[in-house]
Amino acid sequence: MRGYLHLPAGSGGDCLILTHGAGANCNSPLLVSLASAFCASGFIVLRCDLPFRQSRPHGPPSRGSAERDQAGLRAAIASGRRQTSGRVLLGGHSYGGRQASMLVAAEPGLADGLLLLSYPLHPPQRPSELRVGHFGDLQKPGMFVHGTQDIFGSIAEMTEALTLVKARTRLLPVSGAGHELITKRSENQVSELVVQAFRSFISEDID
Repeated sequence: MRGYLHLPAGSGGDCLILTHGAGANCNSPLLVSLASAFCASGFIVLRCDLPFRQSRPHGPPSRGSAERDQAGLRAAIASGRRQTSGRVLLGGHSYGGRQASMLVAAEPGLADGLLLLSYPLHPPQRPSELRVGHFGDLQKPGMFVHGTQDIFGSIAEMTEALTLVKARTRLLPVSGAGHELITKRSENQVSELVVQAFRSFISEDID
């Protein structure tokens, strides 16, 4: 994997792996802002490019990229395990989050939880083409962060879809946000909101 490792000032605790959507890379404003905010709160953060982006600087993933991209996430998780004795959590925006959730659904022991940003529930204007076939296999807790103006799925559609997941979930709506979740004016505010909510969400799994 190719990316950036953010190390907190202290010894570090849990490790969060963050990856990008189909049209971006690990330097997207959303990932950079989130990585900085999570690191400041004590997380080790690995912000990384998926394999399709490493081989193709621009454009969406080609057909058949999913297996290779999931293998890349598997390698990132292994790298995260070497950075911490704590939990390793897997997060991704849009396409990256979908690949993360599919990987953890198939191999539940890989990661300890999920942070899914703007999950692409269906293609825009095609609400019948739901991407939820693996939701029933998710066994790890997952927090879904979703803009109220996201054209890849409404808050109501996401709420309904999450009833398919047997593991513990939380849906965090971001008022007025679209699929990118942040603007230059809102990035710090949204990042802090996500960090606080996710810290609270995963703390519920500590005995």
